[in-house]
Amino acid sequence: MSLRKTVAVVASAAAMSVGLIGTAEAAPRTLYYNSAGAAEFVAAVDAGANVWNTQLPNTVKLVKRNSGSVNITIVADNGWPRAQTTSLGNGRVWMGRQAVNEGHNTTRIAAHELGHILGLPDRRTGLCTDLMSGASAGTSCTNPNPNAKEKAEVVRNFGGSATVQATTFEDAA
Repeated sequence: MSLRKTVAVVASAAAMSVGLIGTAEAAPRTLYYNSAGAAEFVAAVDAGANVWNTQLPNTVKLVKRNSGSVNITIVADNGWPRAQTTSLGNGRVWMGRQAVNEGHNTTRIAAHELGHILGLPDRRTGLCTDLMSGASAGTSCTNPNPNAKEKAEVVRNFGGSATVQATTFEDAA
């Protein structure tokens, strides 16, 4: 190898190590959801999916699909909102009318339940800034956005070898 090529290789390696030249980022993981059974909550589900798409555009991409194979099925019922994961990025969400009837924000509910599918547990902190605090933040809380810690956890989940046990999250207050 010539001296010129050697210098170019060493310079490129040094630039990459200090962040002057980046490598191509991995594409976000696309997860398909079907909200055809979500009844009056379809718009809220779409908004909740958009929260994650906007907050973590390089990590996950939630795409609506009304037929064919999907990762996430979303339905409405008269119970409390809940999510059941089968593995990371896969499962079922119930948009329960009970929480809505009590005054909880539908977009926050959708984003919270999708958070479970993305590997986040409930954390009943009572803080509106914590998406995964769920109903413990009260009915006045309308914040649908994950905080920095929650976002970082999803990035870790999808960027590494994280696994999620099949779990049902019952989000009753």
